[in-house]
Amino acid sequence: MSEHVEWSEAEPSAPSAPAAVTPADAADAARLVAFGLQPKLQPARDQEYTELLRRYREDPAFARLADAVAAGLGLVVLEVSPRAGMAVTAAEDSVFAVRMGDYARRTAADSGDRFLHGLAHLAVAALAFPRPEDLADDTYIGRVTVNGVDAFVRQACRRLEERAEERGENTDPATDAPGLEAAWRIWARRSSTGATKDARRPAASTTGIVAKALAFLTDSGFLQRTGDDNGGTYRTTARYQLQVRDMAGSAALAELLELGVVPVTDGTASLLPAEDTDALELVADAGLPFHS
Repeated sequence: MSEHVEWSEAEPSAPSAPAAVTPADAADAARLVAFGLQPKLQPARDQEYTELLRRYREDPAFARLADAVAAGLGLVVLEVSPRAGMAVTAAEDSVFAVRMGDYARRTAADSGDRFLHGLAHLAVAALAFPRPEDLADDTYIGRVTVNGVDAFVRQACRRLEERAEERGENTDPATDAPGLEAAWRIWARRSSTGATKDARRPAASTTGIVAKALAFLTDSGFLQRTGDDNGGTYRTTARYQLQVRDMAGSAALAELLELGVVPVTDGTASLLPAEDTDALELVADAGLPFHS
């Protein structure tokens, strides 16, 4: 009688359970998001920030945790990298969202000026990154000036006026008429510089509105001031490039670029010669980076 011997394969080991999230992990993830909410802070200048960015890139579980913390605060993560840090933007329902109405009220008593402030932000984005390849190139740096942005908008106004005349359209439509042509007319009617007794730039002038927009973007870590020429010169940051990428599908921005007001040769945005004009309105809440 032969002895029957049963051979059994070793039972597969159960998959190891993912490590439990600790309070320290949650605190680190929240700390990383907090760094992201300080747009002027450069990762290279803060060792803790740099370490948390490295952990985000190398530890998927930690990355998911940080993303969840951001989502819970109503933030959208645009990019996490050494160049941009943890770049976040506020969703519409976030407590961190900046609304164009609030922004305009801080700068002017006239509620109608919200359109001009929105237009200024839209024009800065279009002028800083005039070509799709500029937005796609992480090394591209856009440069804008206060006077240049104002000239760009006024030239766009003239181009819109010419286009309407060529089509035989009413060149002075009702203020509630839809479309970009109707919305731009206020800007052309507004004084570019105005005048004050002490030679200061009036806040309600178009260059004053542009200066306010550029100062806001600088305070938000989207631009860096580089000089005082032409009313103030600025260069874009990685965060601003990401922000403009996020809204690049905007119909208003696309229509702006299609006007051909910004000829580009060697990758540096330039303007056609500006002329004085006196006579336009903006699509509500077309500005960046605001919510309605």
